Parts: sequence; C-alpha cells; structure tokens
Amino acid sequence: MHNVAITGTGVFTPSQVITNDELVAAFNDYADLWNAENAAAIAAGEVEAKPHSSSDFIVAASGIERRYVLDKAGVLDPTRMFPKLEKRPDDAPGYMAEIGVDAAQKALAEAGVDAADVDLVICAASNMERAYPAIAVEIQQLLGAGGFAFDMNVACSSATFGIQTAADMIRAGSIRRALVINPEICSAHLEWRDRDCHFIFGDVATATLLERDEDLKGPHFKVLSTRCATQFSNNIRNNNGYLRRTQDAMEDSRDMQFMQNGRKVFKEVLPLVSAHIADHMAEENIAPQDLRRLWLHQANKTMNDYIGKKVLGRAPSPDEQPNILQDYANTSSAGSIIAFSKHSSDLAAGDKGLICSFGAGYSVGSVIVERA
Repeated sequence: MHNVAITGTGVFTPSQVITNDELVAAFNDYADLWNAENAAAIAAGEVEAKPHSSSDFIVAASGIERRYVLDKAGVLDPTRMFPKLEKRPDDAPGYMAEIGVDAAQKALAEAGVDAADVDLVICAASNMERAYPAIAVEIQQLLGAGGFAFDMNVACSSATFGIQTAADMIRAGSIRRALVINPEICSAHLEWRDRDCHFIFGDVATATLLERDEDLKGPHFKVLSTRCATQFSNNIRNNNGYLRRTQDAMEDSRDMQFMQNGRKVFKEVLPLVSAHIADHMAEENIAPQDLRRLWLHQANKTMNDYIGKKVLGRAPSPDEQPNILQDYANTSSAGSIIAFSKHSSDLAAGDKGLICSFGAGYSVGSVIVERA
C-alpha cells in the first residue's frame, strides 16, 4: 500500500462578475414584467404576484455578495434570465473541458508535474455537458495526459468522492498520479427566476493533483484519511435527464432546474455532516484542537458556522474556517477545493486540516490532510 499526497491545486475563475445589486435589479425587472403579463390572474386570486428580491435578503440568507459566471448578459436579461453559451461544433473543446483544462494546468504547474505523467483523470461535477463521450476523456486528450479517464457525479460532494476514488487507486498501486477536476457551470442549471434560490450559484472550475507520497521534494499535503457517506433524499433535486423526451416533457418546466426544500435541507444535512466529520476524526484519533483548518463546502455561511462550531466545540475564527462563498457563491463540488487552494499555503509542517463537501444525495465526503 502506498501513501497519498495532494501536490497541487488549480482554480479557473470566469472574468465576468454579477454583484447582488445587479442580480436584484434584473430579477425585479423580470418580476415586474411577469406581474404585468399576469395582472388579471393576480387580481382574480388565481396566481400570486412575484415579490421583489433584495441584496440585504441575499446576504442574510446566504452570506453571498457576488458570483462569477461564464455569461453575464443572458442572466441579467429580464426577458431571458439564464446564460447564453454558443453551441460549439463537435470537434471544438466543450465548455466544461475548456475550463477544466485551465484549472488542471494550474495544478500541474504548482506541482511541477508534466501532464503526460498523469495516469488518471476524473471529471467530478454536479452536471455533465453531455452524456458521452466522457468529459474526462476529452480533458485527458486536451492535456496530453496518459492512462485513463472517467466522469463521476455525486452532486456537491463530487470533489471529495473523486479524491477518495483517486486516493484508493494510488494506495492500491494501480496508478501513481491522478487529477480530480471539478468544472461547475452552475449558472446553467440554476432557476434565476425563483426568488428563493436565484442568488445561490456561480461558475468555476477546480483541479486537485494527487500523487504517491514518495520522494516528493516540494511542499504538499499528506492525505491521512478519506471518508464518504450517502443517504437518499429528494430535498435537493434536478429532474432534467435523457428520459425527458420519452415522457413528452420537453417544455420548460421548473423541476428541470435546481430545486431544494431549504428548511428540510438545513434540518437534516447539518447533523448528518457534523456527525460524519466527528466520526471521521474519532476514527483517526484526531481531537478538535488538532485541526488547524476546516475547508468546508461553500453553500451557505450559516451552515458552515454551525458545522464549524459543532466540530471544534466553539465558534471557529475566520482563519480556522475560511469562507470564499461571499465572492464565488455556491459552486457545488468546487467550493471546498477553492477554499483549500486559496487558504492552505500558510500552514506549517505538521498542521492538520479537513476538507469536507456535502449536498444532494444526501452525500458527504471528508478528507483529512497534513502539511508536509
């Protein structure tokens, strides 16, 4: 059995930013248009008028202040309210592959590793641009990586599940190096016309390079332990899939975008994740005071504050539990990796930390690492 290390990470950040104020202005214009078009039905009590959103509401509900997207104009068009990405020919790189390659190249550069020396590429994300061929195989070809590649989907936990999968293969000796890539174009599956969730997601791509922990000379993080768990729930769901045509359901439908029962998610996911982390730490004989940092899934500040307090037994400081969702919003599986990539280089040798992602499934994955 071989030991495993994280030797590099990379983050692709889109150039376009939407602030809360911009988003609210577009949403309120859309709501006004809808209310005007449905004035008679609203007056008759057949439908309810769409209420306005506000920046204060968004910050209070989530802690999010802005988000990056691949297309700003389409999202902020009150007659459209979703991104517009041009269709690419089959012989051109796909959008997910393009941004995934960018993040992967940054991770490889940080580690000083050539793409040809990578044995496995996993594309782990909440949605895939197409059914097949696998996005991971396209990324493998664009990078010039060796070995093999495949896609996987565990919604917001895809990154940590991908890390465990790659780490297990490295431990077993079947591969030496793996890239786990999380290209998340969340703007494409968000319902921007729903006041309760129109502010939640942003776009990004992350990459994590894992290697055998042998003869490594540069700074890296030893992967001490990984742990994953799932529990079925309908409280976070997206019904869009390849069977839509067979069900004569090709029209625009609310359940074909991101949906969640927020109150139930809070009530059920928080104890699930807190217990998962506590059990993982207990298995590895790691006490709360042994953890230097928590890199949590970036879905909601209140959720992270709750989990951090449960894990540490007290309110964590911003240094102990850095958040990035105020700038990136929820980026599904990529969130905890953004936090890790941007807030890990200052740790000293021997410092331990925990990466955790959680979400639809329900699913939760955790990775305990130590700076070397």
